[in-house]
Amino acid sequence: MYCLLCNIVAYYSNFVVNKINSDENFQVPYKAKPTPLAHADWQYVNKRCLDDYKAKDWEVLDHQRKQYYDEQMVDQILRMLTCQKDDPGYVYTVNNYLHCLQTATRMLRDERPEEDVVVGLFHDVGFITCNETHGEFAATLLRPYISERNYWMLIRHAVFQQYHFHELEGCNRHERDKWKGHPYFAWTAEFVDKYDQTTINYDDEILPIEAFEPMVRRFFAKQPHRITYE
Repeated sequence: MYCLLCNIVAYYSNFVVNKINSDENFQVPYKAKPTPLAHADWQYVNKRCLDDYKAKDWEVLDHQRKQYYDEQMVDQILRMLTCQKDDPGYVYTVNNYLHCLQTATRMLRDERPEEDVVVGLFHDVGFITCNETHGEFAATLLRPYISERNYWMLIRHAVFQQYHFHELEGCNRHERDKWKGHPYFAWTAEFVDKYDQTTINYDDEILPIEAFEPMVRRFFAKQPHRITYE
């Protein structure tokens, strides 16, 4: 009887292994454990869905979430950029991480306001992951903390960069002209000319991320604008 049981167990073990090896759609369920909380004195709200949350549960969530955001937000935003630090390039002598640092470095040396420097640091943070909409990505990320001037610039800076694409077949260099006369046209053209299309060289000054971290923390410590959606 014992040998028969061993044979059955072995049979089904081999069946599972062979199934995993032969069927790429077969997935062994991930055995998750509760994610540790950020602080030892915090508590879980053990409800299966938000529909079941009561007033006391929301109080716990609001209290812990505010502290969590205060402690984690800037670190996570910086990681969105620093995770690209060792990425290879594709044509320029700097990768996207160094390009962003060089933009911020040049703006800092030109004594631009802190908001402009931080905007420059993150203007291309989504360039690789969402190239076609990377301006909107950065604009949305920073929107509660920036002026309408920089929000407008971020969304459109990729179109303004086309002005510098000489001899690129199929490129409309003057697409930006549809916004001529807009109050933020000149700033967007200046940003791209001075701080974007020229910051692609490894032998120009590039300050390390540590040079910008204090101002990034001050920037996100401001009271954010309230964003409403219609």
